[in-house]
Amino acid sequence: MTSKAMREDSLFMRNTFTSSGKWGIPLVRKQNIELNSVELIACSDTKANDNEINKKKGVHFFVDDWRFKGIYDNPERTLQRYSQYKFLLTPDFSTYADMDLWRQLESVAQNRWVGAYWQSKGLLVVPTVSWGLSQSFDFCFDGIEQGSVVAVGMIGCKRNRLGSMRGYNEMLERVNPSAIICFGEPFSEMGGNIVSVNYRDSRRVVR
Repeated sequence: MTSKAMREDSLFMRNTFTSSGKWGIPLVRKQNIELNSVELIACSDTKANDNEINKKKGVHFFVDDWRFKGIYDNPERTLQRYSQYKFLLTPDFSTYADMDLWRQLESVAQNRWVGAYWQSKGLLVVPTVSWGLSQSFDFCFDGIEQGSVVAVGMIGCKRNRLGSMRGYNEMLERVNPSAIICFGEPFSEMGGNIVSVNYRDSRRVVR
């Protein structure tokens, strides 16, 4: 592929969508989400032509990164399969504290790019938010409209409750989410309009 062709390739340039913040991270727009009875299904449990019960659930990506890496590399390949579900949480690409910051920034940007891509295809999207140490606060809350419904995962948070709460409170201040879909049991000190989803229930898939 020539350099000119590469500059015209949207999947190479990744510059199709409105961006935000000093890093130009793609923006996931605020959307109205019905929160009365939120149920989630793991991306690894989805399948083509799923049944009507599962289609009423949202899809989460609180699983190992390798299970969904292809969504960013080849987003069109899984579009039809994921579009059958009620809504989608953006992929939870890891932002481990011991990752170099450039890797954490890359994970956040990929998370938001996939969300913006899905929204461009008419899908209902909830941005998943994660963070590392305080240095990551410079970018990990970018790409989300103020007042959006967001999602957070509690897997692993108990190992560093203080650090997790520092990032959570920073998210509340910067994003001011209208609701937080919490995958796993929230800490008692977590503020905001929390909608808790049981981890085990998300793996009880109807087949």
